[in-house]
Amino acid sequence: MMILSGDPPRSRVLTLLLVVIILALAATPFLFPGAKALNVAAKICVFAALVASYDLLLGYTGSVSFAHTMFYGIGSYAIAIALYGMGPNWAAVATGIVVGLPLAALLALAIGLFSLRVAAIFFAMITLAVASAFQVLASQLSWLTGGEDGRSFQLPELLRPGTVLIPKSLFGFEINGRILTFYLVFAVSALMILALLRVVNSPFGRVLQAIRENRFRAEALGFRTVFHLTYANCLAALVAASAGILNALWLRYAGPDTSLSFSIMLDILLMVVIGGMGTIYGALIGATIFILAQNYLQSLMGVASNAAGEAGLPLLPGLLHPDRWLLWLGLLFIASVYFFPTGVVGRLRKAGGDKSAGSSH
Repeated sequence: MMILSGDPPRSRVLTLLLVVIILALAATPFLFPGAKALNVAAKICVFAALVASYDLLLGYTGSVSFAHTMFYGIGSYAIAIALYGMGPNWAAVATGIVVGLPLAALLALAIGLFSLRVAAIFFAMITLAVASAFQVLASQLSWLTGGEDGRSFQLPELLRPGTVLIPKSLFGFEINGRILTFYLVFAVSALMILALLRVVNSPFGRVLQAIRENRFRAEALGFRTVFHLTYANCLAALVAASAGILNALWLRYAGPDTSLSFSIMLDILLMVVIGGMGTIYGALIGATIFILAQNYLQSLMGVASNAAGEAGLPLLPGLLHPDRWLLWLGLLFIASVYFFPTGVVGRLRKAGGDKSAGSSH
């Protein structure tokens, strides 16, 4: 269990669910042919890491930040601007990483030092103001960011869809640059989630949880709470910027709608709540549930509506119309909060703990 930092899922159902999700993501290029399935799988990987980084703040320190999409956008724009300006080469990729990650960390450090000394509500307000200002700045600097149109760019030749690494005649399936890019996204996202799992199970992570439970008591014990909260904010910003880099590489584009939109922040919050706050595993489950519903719920409702219409059932065809998918997604979210107040992972962990406790008596 070293790879899980001594924090296994502690529930057979949760373990099975996580294994199924990970294996399905790893095998997506071969099990689910088509561009849509691959795009959905890549988005799940990116958002699982992004949500896990936000959970480090919200779930483990109790800090509500609205600037997380700003760090996500910094990573996206850094790699996009570098590849757009320097051309599709690995030097541009390295430049985007070297510029984007330190910039995100420095901004997180500045925000933390200026706002984490006061009450949590001021931190939330300051992050909201900074994120809004950054979004306006990105839209105004059209010469650099492309404005509302964003920046499209080409990838290095190895990662392009037209680059065939393993021909279909060899193993029965083709491995091209697009699939290699997917596995790059998958591997880096997995490494970031495992790293965050190690952080929250370290002595530093225990201090963060102590601050979340009672900040004044943690200060009385001698812990420098501002340092720990600022450090956590910087770590979360680094992971968010890295997720933004991966997203831009996958989309070959960075723009306000895909990198800085406030709707992305709302999606992150929903994924954290669905999966469970204070559980890194919940990031993967919450991202999977939400993104699958976001991409396939409308199609499933269309099938259900047609079936209800052919069966002659009253009201159901209208209620299940694909245009009402957002309504049903909202109802599913409310139901998940009601039945799983601690999130999916929290509920499964509790059930696993109750079962093991009952068997030990």
